Amino acid sequence: MRKYLSNYLCYIDTIIKSGNIENIEELKTEHLRQIQFMQHERFIHLIVTVLFAIILFICIGIFIISENIIFALLTVLILLPLAPYIWHYYFLENSVQKMYAQYNTICTFEKDFVLKDIPKECLAVKPSTDI
Repeated sequence: MRKYLSNYLCYIDTIIKSGNIENIEELKTEHLRQIQFMQHERFIHLIVTVLFAIILFICIGIFIISENIIFALLTVLILLPLAPYIWHYYFLENSVQKMYAQYNTICTFEKDFVLKDIPKECLAVKPSTDI
């Protein structure tokens, strides 16, 4: 998933930097679809990370109360996958935030494309405040 998302972000950055977007509406639709996929992935990882963290704290609490060495080992065993889960969730969160910014940039391109043929005098007209 990490490689897929990194490649996709690089692909969109390349399109944005080129400034030559053939079909803006199609790109926006596809990008929104990818954002939805990544939001779902991020949500699943959040659930798993929180569950592992809850189990970790339960094991720490039981170890403190009972001082049973098995719970200390269980705590370590739970901590081992929890650290990579947190690291991966951090990556997903930041990547989705970057995708939001990319989407806003694509929308700006679309707005500029639509408004490029309109005379500047028309853009300077303000709506009436009398209504």
